[in-house]
Amino acid sequence: MESHILVTGGAGYIGSHMTLALQAASERAVVIDDLSTGRREAIPAGVPLFQGSVGDAGFVGDVMDRYPIGAIIHFAASIVVPDSVTHPLDYYRNNTANARTLIDCAVQRGVPHVVFSSTAAVYGEPDRTPIGENLPTQPINPYGRSKLMVEWILGDVARAHPLSYAALRYFNVAGADPEGRTGQSTPNATHLIKIAVQAALGKRDGIDVFGTDYPTPDGSCIRDYVHVSDLVAAHLDALRYLRAGQPSITCNIGYAAGYSVLEVIEVVKRVSGVDFPVRLEGRRAGDPAVLVASNDSAKTQLGWTPRYDDLETIVRHALAWERQL
Repeated sequence: MESHILVTGGAGYIGSHMTLALQAASERAVVIDDLSTGRREAIPAGVPLFQGSVGDAGFVGDVMDRYPIGAIIHFAASIVVPDSVTHPLDYYRNNTANARTLIDCAVQRGVPHVVFSSTAAVYGEPDRTPIGENLPTQPINPYGRSKLMVEWILGDVARAHPLSYAALRYFNVAGADPEGRTGQSTPNATHLIKIAVQAALGKRDGIDVFGTDYPTPDGSCIRDYVHVSDLVAAHLDALRYLRAGQPSITCNIGYAAGYSVLEVIEVVKRVSGVDFPVRLEGRRAGDPAVLVASNDSAKTQLGWTPRYDDLETIVRHALAWERQL
């Protein structure tokens, strides 16, 4: 039987884009998702879905025994930073303990490769930008710490067992499938572009901007926004890289370009043609002023070539998906 790619969280925002990309690349995908935030209908026809937790070793083992797994792409996680501060134990269970169980199942069955969804939150509040992978990891919230711990687990396991991994540290993921097949579907999502397009379509009564006194040109935070389709392409590149026998790697995935919150809102207003209310609020705890990736490693090591590196395109795709919802 041909080997499959196990996609955890494959019914979610990024995971559903991944399963579509695997299908397009003639790979066989199998999805595990507990459907707490994912949607069954986001999974393309013909891709098997098993509903359950990656923290359930018996369940994960059964899936792996039914389908020989050649690689795991691990997305399943909780991702809301303020929520992680209020409910740290949930994040350490969902993100760290569950990943440990998944990796254990992989080692027991000799799965050779893991591509892991990490995050720029592992850097905390770095003192320089763009952020290179060699900067110290000093996460300032349980979310970032829960993801960094998984990077450590993977590093230790790869030294002890025949397993190689790619840990991809995402910056701000945005946009939707250019063909309109899937997108960010969580109604109470916390992503800026998602909230702004909802405001443009009247699904929200405007948008709040937290902090206008940062040391940036317009006083609002600057972030590196990466199109979800380019992010998913980086996972395919990472898979190719690992299959070629290359050593484990940790890479940032971002465009090495930043936009401020107010700039993003202006682009959404321009693309949608709607002038929605913008409320200026005080800073939120734990928001660094500037987070912009250095992406040299992804480009040179993985051969990653972004195709949608344009804020207007990202907004247009997010807006089209939101209209469809």
